Parts: sequence; C-alpha cells; structure tokens
Amino acid sequence: MCARVADVMTEDVVTADRSTTLEVVAEWMLHNDVGSVVVTNDGSPYGIVTESDVVMAGYRTGRPFADIPTQKVASHPLVTVEPRQSVRLVVERMRTERIKKLVVVEALEMRGIVTTNDLIDHYGELTRELKDVRQRRRRRGGSAFES
Repeated sequence: MCARVADVMTEDVVTADRSTTLEVVAEWMLHNDVGSVVVTNDGSPYGIVTESDVVMAGYRTGRPFADIPTQKVASHPLVTVEPRQSVRLVVERMRTERIKKLVVVEALEMRGIVTTNDLIDHYGELTRELKDVRQRRRRRGGSAFES
C-alpha cells in the first residue's frame, strides 16, 4: 500500500485571519515552533505565510511588522492536497511548485498540513514501505514503479 498524505500530515495547524498583522503571525510562529501560518478568510484557508515571507516583507517594505497586514504577504492562491493522495504526489507537487508546505483539504475543509519536515520525520517508514512494494512487485514480475 502506498503511503498517503493522511499518514504523514500534521493535523494541528496554526492559522490567522488575513487581517492579522505580520507581527502577530511572527509571534505565533515563534511561540508554536512552526515555519508557517495558514491564512484564513472567514474561516476558510486563503493563503500561507512562511518564515521567509516574513523576513522578505520586512526587508522589502522597511516597515514594522505591526504595520503589515498578513494578506499582503500571504502566498495566494493556496496549493492544496487531499488526505487520500499519495506521498509520492506530494513530493512531486512540492518539486514542481517549488514549495515546502501543502495544506491538506478535504470537502473544502482544512484537515492539516504536510511539510518537508513531515516527510523527513517519516522517511524511515516511507523507505521501508517502498522496499516492501518493490519486493512484492519483483515476486510478481512487475516494475516497482507501475501504477
């Protein structure tokens, strides 16, 4: 069985309304030891702000973080993935989109987030699973990468 997003995602997601200031978002990142905050609009996922976004906004504007609304720096539209999708798809999306975080959405509701750190944390499990899949397919005479 191929690993699914639900197997590796983080369910506890730090969120902030899009009107929240960057100062508050930066504080929440530090307090919660996370590298991003999902920005919401009326409770629905709207975008994402990463540590890099915070630093870049401060550098480019020269303004205090308290004067910068989060919606001005949030990456939007949000790139999402569903919990049932494969980890392999996540890795490919991260590579092609050049991002490190995907918000997990199901039936238009946020279920979690999957990050490169989540993939690293589950690396051992994922490589064992890949090895098992390859062995089963070799015994059946097929390629380890067939669908």
